[in-house]
Amino acid sequence: MNLPNSITMSRIIMIPLLLWILSPHFSWPGQSGAQEISASILFVLASITDGLDGYLARKRGQITTMGMLLDPLADKIMVTAALIALVAYNPQVVKVWIAVVIIAREFLISGLRSIAASEGFTITASELGKLKTVVQIVAVVSAILAHRWDHWQIGVVVIPVKWYAIAAIYFTVVVSSISAIDYFVGFWKKIDRASRTRRGSAVLSRGRSASIG
Repeated sequence: MNLPNSITMSRIIMIPLLLWILSPHFSWPGQSGAQEISASILFVLASITDGLDGYLARKRGQITTMGMLLDPLADKIMVTAALIALVAYNPQVVKVWIAVVIIAREFLISGLRSIAASEGFTITASELGKLKTVVQIVAVVSAILAHRWDHWQIGVVVIPVKWYAIAAIYFTVVVSSISAIDYFVGFWKKIDRASRTRRGSAVLSRGRSASIG
């Protein structure tokens, strides 16, 4: 197994560890906030590997079928697992409907990508999609931290952790929805263009056959 695929596998391994840390059975005696901080660091590390494996695969020329399968699968499982865990872990911030909308968006895009691949074209991630990824990381991490802290007091500065978490999670819903629409529009345009090309080719072929006959 090459290095990029190994990094992808490490992200998959981090998922059950994250779920265990966010479970009620996890405890770290004498360390206030250790559970939240540990889970946040783990999720950030997993998110970093998300970009790192793809970058290394392209740079080293190690793009494989296994990597193309595992990378998006690991991403979807990571996001789904984190959101489902947060519905139970911090329901004041992550509502059930919020998790459903974000998870549904992820699987909708996966379905469209599969159809696009079967039609012989790809749709690259838009700037909205990249923004969604960044906002999603901020939302998950802030929601984890907001489980213990409503705010942080640093000298005279007050950081409203819970307010940031709520704002980030709702902003994630908005950006996820808009990016999904943007992706669908791009997908539809390419599908429509491919259909017209096939129809044009079919008409041209019939015309040639008639001329020969």
